[in-house]
Amino acid sequence: MKKWVYTFGNGAAEGRAGDVAILGGKGANLAEMASLGLPVPPGLTIITDACALYHKNGRDLPEELKLQVMAGLHGMEIVTGKTFGGSQSPLLLSVRSGARASMPGMMDTVLNLGLNDRTVEALGHDAGDARFAWDSYRRFIQMYGDVVMGLDHEMFEEILEDEKGRLGHEYDTDMSAVEWQHVVSLYKKLIEDELGEAFPQDCHVQLWGAIGAVFASWTNPRAVTYRHLHNIPGDWGTAVNVQAMVFGNLGSSSATGVAFTRNPSTGEAELYGEFLVNAQGEDVVAGIRTPQSIAEAARLASGSDKPSMEKLMPEAFSEFLAICKRLETHYRDMQDLEFTIERGKLWMLQTRSGKRTTRAAMKIAVDMVAEKLISQEEAVCRIEPSSLDQLLHPTIDPGISRPIIGSGLPASPGAATGEIVFTAEEAVAAEAEGRRVILVRIETSPEDIHGMHVAEGILTTRGGMTSHAAVVARGMGIPCVTGAGSMRVDMRNKVLIGVGCMLKRGDVITIDGSSGRVLKGEVPMTQPELSGDFGKLMEWADGLRRMTVRTNADTPADARAARAFGAEGIGLCRTEHMFFEGDRIHVMREMILAESEKGRRAALDELLPMQRSDFTELFQIMHGLPVTIRLLDPPLHEFLPKTDGEIVEVAAAMGMPQTVFRQRLDALHEFNPMLGHRGCRLAISYPEIAEMQARAIFEAAVEAARITGAPVVPEIMVPLVGLRSELDYVTAVIDGVAAAVAKETGMEIEYLTGTMIELPRAALRAHVIAEAAEFFSFGTNDLTQTTFGISRDDAARFINTYQRKGIIERDPFISLDFDGVGELIRIAAERGRQTRPELKLGICGEHGGDPASIHFCEDADLDYVSCSPFRVPIARLAAAQATLAAQAKEGQVASNVAFIPVRGSVGR
Repeated sequence: MKKWVYTFGNGAAEGRAGDVAILGGKGANLAEMASLGLPVPPGLTIITDACALYHKNGRDLPEELKLQVMAGLHGMEIVTGKTFGGSQSPLLLSVRSGARASMPGMMDTVLNLGLNDRTVEALGHDAGDARFAWDSYRRFIQMYGDVVMGLDHEMFEEILEDEKGRLGHEYDTDMSAVEWQHVVSLYKKLIEDELGEAFPQDCHVQLWGAIGAVFASWTNPRAVTYRHLHNIPGDWGTAVNVQAMVFGNLGSSSATGVAFTRNPSTGEAELYGEFLVNAQGEDVVAGIRTPQSIAEAARLASGSDKPSMEKLMPEAFSEFLAICKRLETHYRDMQDLEFTIERGKLWMLQTRSGKRTTRAAMKIAVDMVAEKLISQEEAVCRIEPSSLDQLLHPTIDPGISRPIIGSGLPASPGAATGEIVFTAEEAVAAEAEGRRVILVRIETSPEDIHGMHVAEGILTTRGGMTSHAAVVARGMGIPCVTGAGSMRVDMRNKVLIGVGCMLKRGDVITIDGSSGRVLKGEVPMTQPELSGDFGKLMEWADGLRRMTVRTNADTPADARAARAFGAEGIGLCRTEHMFFEGDRIHVMREMILAESEKGRRAALDELLPMQRSDFTELFQIMHGLPVTIRLLDPPLHEFLPKTDGEIVEVAAAMGMPQTVFRQRLDALHEFNPMLGHRGCRLAISYPEIAEMQARAIFEAAVEAARITGAPVVPEIMVPLVGLRSELDYVTAVIDGVAAAVAKETGMEIEYLTGTMIELPRAALRAHVIAEAAEFFSFGTNDLTQTTFGISRDDAARFINTYQRKGIIERDPFISLDFDGVGELIRIAAERGRQTRPELKLGICGEHGGDPASIHFCEDADLDYVSCSPFRVPIARLAAAQATLAAQAKEGQVASNVAFIPVRGSVGR
């Protein structure tokens, strides 16, 4: 019989932390804490495989699973001395999700399960507090009615707010037992009126309803969106954790809270968290009440006048602090903890590796190496490469003064400017129009995930540092300010009321997620310096990686930025981009429209000094580093005017009659230009173009060598080669120019000639092409286009549909298709090196900055990756992790090094 259920509690557990694939993150860590002897309420975990079975079997579960749940539930009754559904000492349950990867707030939870009209009386009697019992019951009905029965929670909230208004109460805690009893009756009536059925009184019906709802929530829209954004496979499923309830809402000696063992925003080694007295866990993260600081130092730093847990509950605080230190040492990572204090007794409800900003992750990793908790290799593997984008976020220029219209908590660092929008839908619509927005909410909920993703920043007037907005924003690297209590959002009239102002939708504000300030209007920004912990961690990464990292750079500004980010050369210089600047486009058009070789050469003579100057500067910036220059690649029509207005203007500027001008445009028209007269085909049709570019390269190399005193070895790349004879022809042109320049200057220039592999035929005939090529650079943008037969420019119209319908997992233009395009790369690499063992191999498409694709490049034994300047740090780190992953496969890395999962295969 398959084991569907694992139990934990009372100092023992059937699972451990390593069982995350079976038990999910929450279940595995609950089992681990129980095994460590920590105070964990007893419970059981239904394994992740049951989720897939539930959906496959029409939302039903096998009988043997149900029997195992009942057996586990009986064990919980023995440990607690309570009875599920009992009229005395009733056992109440929490039912929570728990996927392998943390998905905060994306799936459903039900608390206080097991309450009905009979057990609520028993609970009040046992606790000696009828108010607590009826408060718990109304919470349960609201949560169950929403999660399981499908009634919008706002309908319950409206009833509650109306009742508080009628009674003159400001807070939920002001409500009496009798008043809560009346709210319960209104809630039950709402369910009957809206759904035509009564709220279930059978506790076992409640239990299976909640378990089914948690499994069902794996496929709800917000969970699907979150998985898509974080590359979490849909077939992982979620576990379900059923646990004995402990109560933080049992009066002033009870509390609930969330804490991090280190500051998740800065990485400082200080306890960081919040709690609420007389509350349940959902109250803290929902942002309904403003929480209090756990540590006294944090309270003082925030200026709060509410007592800290350290002062209010010193014994529980002392025990909690010891547990924090023990768990961080045990897991060797910063922990995110949930806890409840029930009448002075501390209970641990969850631990997991805490989400943190990239800057905090850097500091924590570097500090833990110094503390000898982890190795340098582990530190390098602790950072998600793509998250380094967070470090490139601008900050507000400190020298600029702007009116502060509000302030809140610095929930996620970085500054952002944008137009105010009040809903997620408004954010998505504005982003589609190319407008930058700040999503302003009273508080965010998981349903806002799509709007949060496209916003430049997030501002909420309620909620703390562990609220939904804060946690999700930090994970996404989006600047966020929460709990801006000095501001008010009027959702009905769509206005934000700040200090001395009233702002409407479309007005521009700036938020500073590092200080918590909100400013009116747009504010000048400064770029951060990448040093300190970043520099140390990148130094470790550079010492570990095998592949070198180059940049795609066409201008001196790009080249300088890339060198500042640690680029080790230029892997792709697209020479065509140089022709669009200033007056060059006019000369380029003259060359294209010339009716004879003589006319083309005259225009090329004007372009030569411009190209030579560009190349000279690039060679100087990349002093001592390789520079790969691609000859002219795009079809010539890209340089020509498109609209009637532009045609009239350009024809007049060139002194050419419009009729003649249009005839030349028609002659150059192609039905499918991306597969037409471009790349090496241009150099063969018009060798004078390749001659000019080669001369500019060699003359620039001579000049740069004289300026710097060091030799320059350019790498000249011939694009779109499918036949060896094409490469032979263009190489002969290049060699002829090299000989001429050497004779003219008296300086012999060493150079390499190679090609870009971007056609399937070139990959398949690589062993023949390598006879003439000294290097291959895989142009994965075009190789993906030509392999799939999909236009990159048009794919966006249907790729999202393909992903949503499960046809493909990843956009192949973002993350490399390992199975198809990747197979062609492997074939080309293997066959090319059979012919020329020393053949240099690199990748220069957009995939060169994608971590999953970089791991593939390591497996394929490429020599380098090349990417845009701002992705160079990402590529450096990903390349180090790829090297370590390869070494781990061969047993060369310690087994305790944990690798960030890399998922990039497109097909299913």
